[in-house]
Formats: sequence, structure tokens, C-alpha cells
Amino acid sequence: MTVDTAASAVVLRPARTSDVHAIKALVAPLAEKRILISKESVTYFEAIQEFLIAEVDGKIVGCGALHVMWEDLAEIRTLATDGAWRGKGVGRTLVEKLMENAQALGIRRLFCLTFEVDFFLGNGFTVMADQSVVDPAVYSELLRSADEGIAEFLDLARVKPNTLGNTRMICNL
Repeated sequence: MTVDTAASAVVLRPARTSDVHAIKALVAPLAEKRILISKESVTYFEAIQEFLIAEVDGKIVGCGALHVMWEDLAEIRTLATDGAWRGKGVGRTLVEKLMENAQALGIRRLFCLTFEVDFFLGNGFTVMADQSVVDPAVYSELLRSADEGIAEFLDLARVKPNTLGNTRMICNL
């Protein structure tokens, strides 16, 4: 997928293992500000097939991942844009493609945990009023997951230090 942004073409493509160092570099300044959580390289390698990369003239300027949580629920995670490219449509382009990918998988709802509330509101998300977006049987199944993103979605106490101040948002596709 190619989108013209500020006279440069943003090209989206699936991530490759060779992109992990660039993903970590995009996340690092946001992790320092406690906007994203820094992860070990192995975590990115394990999830590389979930990631999309945004490039301009061959330079990686953004990334984002789609993590399936349940049959009709997925999370947009690790959405990051190079500082020089923020506000130029790279993030929006990534979110649109991640939404398209989610629909192709049969996902009907997308979750995100974010400080960027206005950005996600502008992309069709709403603030989650409560955890009733999954029924109790699914909730109990999700409790069995070791994935920290699912723990964040479930608002479990053990992830509170990592998520304090973040807003839980949902989008119906």
C-alpha cells in the first residue's frame, strides 16, 4: 500500500526480522516518555508477523502491530512514528491498514491502550466505559493468557504500574 503524504510516498509493508532494530529505535523515545513500553528484542521477533512498517524513500518512519486477542477482538499495539513524521498522516495510514487487516481476519472490534486519545478518537475509537465488551465466559478464557497486552485489556492489577494514565479505547469495525 502506498499513500502520498507531504509530497513523499509512504509505503506500508509487512515487517521483516531485519526491521526489529528499527522498531526498537522508533519505540525508544516514546518509552523514555512512558508513552509506550520498551520490550526486549525477543518479544519483537516473536511478534514480527503482527507488524506493519511505514517507509518513506526506503527509510522506516513508523510501525504498528495487530495482535489478535479473541475470535472477534484484536489490539492495535506498538504504534510509533518517527518524530519528524508525526502529524503527517503516517500513524493514520498505519491504523487504517491495521483496521483493514483486522476486518480481513474477521475481527469486529479493535482495542488500544493509549495516551493519544484524540488521535484514536479521530480514527473511530471511543473510550471504554467498562470491561463489559467481552462476556464473562470470554473474560475467564482471556485470564489464562500470559500476554501482557491482554492483561492490560482486562485491567488486571498486576499491570497497573505500566498502564497508569493510559486510556482504554475500543472501535467497532
